Amino acid sequence: MKKALLNFFNRIEPDKKKQPLLHTAYDAFFTFAFTPNTVTASKEVHLRDGMDLKRTMVHVVLAMQLCYLFGTYNIGHQHFTALGMYESFFAGFHLKLAYGLIKLLPIFIVAHVVGLGIEFWYAAKKGHAVEEGFLVSGALIPLIMPPDIPLWILAISVAFAVIIGKEAFGGTGMNVLNIALLSRVFIFFAYPTDISGDAVWVAGIEEGVSQSYGMVYGVFDGLFGALGLDQFGSGGVPVVDGFTGATPLSLAFQGGWENVTKVYSESAMFWGTIPGSIGETSKPFILFGAVFLIITGIASWRIMVSMILGGAVMSLLLNAWGATPFMDVPWYFQFYMGSFFFAMAFMATDPVTASSTNVGKWIYGFMIGFVGMIVRVLNPAYPEGWMLAILFMNVFAPLIDHYVLEANMKRRARRATATA
Repeated sequence: MKKALLNFFNRIEPDKKKQPLLHTAYDAFFTFAFTPNTVTASKEVHLRDGMDLKRTMVHVVLAMQLCYLFGTYNIGHQHFTALGMYESFFAGFHLKLAYGLIKLLPIFIVAHVVGLGIEFWYAAKKGHAVEEGFLVSGALIPLIMPPDIPLWILAISVAFAVIIGKEAFGGTGMNVLNIALLSRVFIFFAYPTDISGDAVWVAGIEEGVSQSYGMVYGVFDGLFGALGLDQFGSGGVPVVDGFTGATPLSLAFQGGWENVTKVYSESAMFWGTIPGSIGETSKPFILFGAVFLIITGIASWRIMVSMILGGAVMSLLLNAWGATPFMDVPWYFQFYMGSFFFAMAFMATDPVTASSTNVGKWIYGFMIGFVGMIVRVLNPAYPEGWMLAILFMNVFAPLIDHYVLEANMKRRARRATATA
């Protein structure tokens, strides 16, 4: 059966010279579905592994799936909560899940169509196989975006990140900066009102404007009606006049931890039932993904642990200073707010842009936590620092490795001289 399937795919393989783009698409699918035909001979290596780059990337994508599931549902939960409907977390479960799916799918599709389209074009022009790096970047980008991000802005940001951040440097494995974060930072500087500020991100809410559900929702209404469940309805749903909100970080900046807990409970912030970027709110699901990546050997536990240490040390120093209400937030509650754990698990551990030496990983992760906490607490314009801290340390990662290797070589040279 396997041989017959392989023969079928070999027969339909497009000509590489006459149809380069079609051959590139074919090769991408073929190498994703099947293991390589040739492997290194057992006598020539000490260790052999069935993992290739595509399958390594797939493990990272699998680690994000709980964040996707929760994020999809939370989009709907925040929407209906803002309308004063189905305020209990599991109330209106089907409506919330459907609403979140309708909002998330276009973001996911646009990110992948634009990113993969550019990668396929570059691969065809260069005459080589599609590189696997965007498997992870394409999965990360929707999770770090607000659910109401305009799709045209998203498309521009993805194109910028892939072309300028990766292809200009030679493709996968050659980029200096994390591609997903580069996409977000482009929006942050080019369209700041769409991704920054202290207002909460709730999809489909405009102050004092009726929320109407259109044709796509009607398809779900037909299914829900047949099952005897509540429906979206064709009429408008009035939004409470003057609906406003603020993120936990902006509340902390204004009045410290007590000000935060007046609006959001500690359990809500921990479990993630609050507004925010799609995949960054639920700490347990993010930590599950982090553990999965550590167990499978995909991500570095040294970077994760050192980033926690760096953030804790800087937070303790700010607690001792105590010049503002935000500085007085207990260091352990800093991890409840914002996207620290998501940045730690999926962004800082990117093997291409992080330090590669073991000592360098400790320094790299510690400095991300240290610098990120400074940006978060001391910057009133942007009370969240992990994106900027990771990109900043991406630039310094090669320098860190250089000095670690230099120190190792000097130490070995001294030992060799002493024993000569």
